[in-house]
Amino acid sequence: MPGVPASRDPAGAPAAPNATVTDIANRARASAPRLGDTRLILIDGPAGAGKTTLAQRVVAALGGEPTGGAGAFDPYRPPAPGAPAQLLHADDMYEGWDGLETLDAVLVDQVIEPLAAGRGADFRMWDWHQSRRTHRIPVDPRAFLVVEGVGVGQRSARRCAALLLWVDAPEAERLARGVARDGEGMRAEWLRWQPREAAHFAREGTRAAADLVIDGTSPIPD
Repeated sequence: MPGVPASRDPAGAPAAPNATVTDIANRARASAPRLGDTRLILIDGPAGAGKTTLAQRVVAALGGEPTGGAGAFDPYRPPAPGAPAQLLHADDMYEGWDGLETLDAVLVDQVIEPLAAGRGADFRMWDWHQSRRTHRIPVDPRAFLVVEGVGVGQRSARRCAALLLWVDAPEAERLARGVARDGEGMRAEWLRWQPREAAHFAREGTRAAADLVIDGTSPIPD
């Protein structure tokens, strides 16, 4: 729920400390694959909560390579074919600030469904500066696929997930992080985005479906 830290229960009492990255990786390894032979790990939660940072650590713990973040994919240096894990960012899938509601057209139709059928997948990366799709990001069948971003835990995707994580932080903290990252000129876009993501989460029941809830303001040990 926006504005309520994940570290507290509805009564306001402190909750248990965050799971460690090792715990998360071990839980992923122990889970059954539900996307062909791939264990899909979805990391969802509101923008600015800390999903990308956690996803980088989780993919590394699973034997994959951290990325440079959304927008940093280098078509001349695709993921190593033998790497056991790959990380994808929803920010590379949305078509800009209005792309949340059509995320499934990329995440589900172009990534999840081909992998479920035992085929390789790919999608065209959205370039936020050029406002268009550019180069292809390949997604080969692997032991683990980590996908992070607002909306990735929607029902149509999580039916194939081995593990769904929810990362949260207070609304004011998330807004401050977003403006610090994107610049004061993007404050209006963030303010427009926050109620839209809240409506999406309420409709999809994402937090209630999560296997683990992570407090994005508290340390996440290795």
